[in-house]
Amino acid sequence: MDSPDMERIAKGLCGLEATWRAVVEQLASASDLVIGGRSMGGRIASMVADSLGVRGLVCLGYPFHPAGSPETLRVSHLKNLKTPTLILQGTRDSLGSQEEISGYTLSGAIRIVYLPDGDHGFKPRKSSGLSHEENLETAVKAAADFCRGLLVGTGTVAR
Repeated sequence: MDSPDMERIAKGLCGLEATWRAVVEQLASASDLVIGGRSMGGRIASMVADSLGVRGLVCLGYPFHPAGSPETLRVSHLKNLKTPTLILQGTRDSLGSQEEISGYTLSGAIRIVYLPDGDHGFKPRKSSGLSHEENLETAVKAAADFCRGLLVGTGTVAR
């Protein structure tokens, strides 16, 4: 964690947050935007969503903790998040499984849709009888429904 390589990467990640802010500020109205990303991109988007005043946030495979380090949580800012948020998460994601997440205190603005037997990329095990394509279709439908709901003013995030 303290190696020169990791310090450089950490500085670069701080630059990602600044990049999010710069891009959104160039657009006409942040309140018309739904932002998000996959894994670390979703995490960075979640860190700036409230301050930017965006309409919503969609995170695909949120990294609740580093792989193999479930004690190192990345959820402190998610406790008070005000932006309506959809997190699409595999039930057995190594960066935050459904079982682990159930013990976290998260904002009521966050809705989590779990993809059955999915890993961090939503891919289920062959033995589950489920397909990656099915999980991707579920993710697309959930994200589209969430965004449509936000645009017509019914974007509630009931759990």
